[in-house]
Amino acid sequence: MDNNHNDNSINDFDYRLICEYFSSVDRQGPGSDEATLRALSFIPGLTAASHVADLGCGAGSSALLLARTLGCRVTALDLFPDFLDRLRTRADALGLSPRLTTVEASMDSLPFADDAFDAIWSEGAIYNVGFARGLRLWRRHIRPGGFLAVTDATWLTASRPAAIADFWNDAYLQIGTMASNLQALVDAGYTPVAAFVLPDSCWRDNFYLPQRKVQQAFLDRHPGNATAAGLVDCQRREADMYEAYHSYYGYVFYIARKC
Repeated sequence: MDNNHNDNSINDFDYRLICEYFSSVDRQGPGSDEATLRALSFIPGLTAASHVADLGCGAGSSALLLARTLGCRVTALDLFPDFLDRLRTRADALGLSPRLTTVEASMDSLPFADDAFDAIWSEGAIYNVGFARGLRLWRRHIRPGGFLAVTDATWLTASRPAAIADFWNDAYLQIGTMASNLQALVDAGYTPVAAFVLPDSCWRDNFYLPQRKVQQAFLDRHPGNATAAGLVDCQRREADMYEAYHSYYGYVFYIARKC
């Protein structure tokens, strides 16, 4: 869920409303099937016998694509049961339920054994624990030689206007550059394999546009509710900031191998 990019913390909003709002769209953060498959192309050796974890899976767009593409077991973890319910419904419709296990838990206290997964995946969610901290926390659950694939908000330029710097530093103080994030991977015990910037369509077409289509219906279900109105206002402001300043930041897909 990408609501961290607002000047109001996600904690300012009713979690029930947040789940309802973001459950109405397929993606809870910027991304695309094409970006997921491109990241997957840098990871050799994953087969139907592999076991992949998708952390902060949301409604499961990545988890479902991984299960369908690889034919492997996917364990999808999220803190919010409404998202997991939506994921199970989508998996049933696609005939993927036998390959999918859902786990309701926090990403900063994973209920998994050491070396449990051939790869850990996380699109648009590692910010919840912080990029460097997440790398360290999750490493123990990846088998030796296994892989990590995550997206995170990243500065794309050496300098940026104060307006967008203030916006992001208020929302996600740990936002780094590609160079600093690649170094964080090395420091945490990984070998970087690839990194690429997600295209604008991942934000505009796959994240912000679907929200615009459901925002009025969401507000109509909660007339006079200041919290619901504030949530929509923040998402609209985030979209406006992206339109104005997207050349300065973006999501970067980081793929790395556990040393």
